[in-house]
Amino acid sequence: MFKLKVKVGDKVTKNQEIAVLEAMKMENSIISPCDGTVASIDVKEQDSVSEGQVLMTIA
Repeated sequence: MFKLKVKVGDKVTKNQEIAVLEAMKMENSIISPCDGTVASIDVKEQDSVSEGQVLMTIA
């Protein structure tokens, strides 16, 4: 996880960039799939993540 763009309690809209993931020296935007409020963030910046891992919960 390269950069988190939101924090718990932030309101987000569908298609808003919420994080940036670095893979193979490329930065990839993580986009919110829906409108809502960030309920939890399950990773920290600089954490390694796996395919299918929950990064955050938006309610």
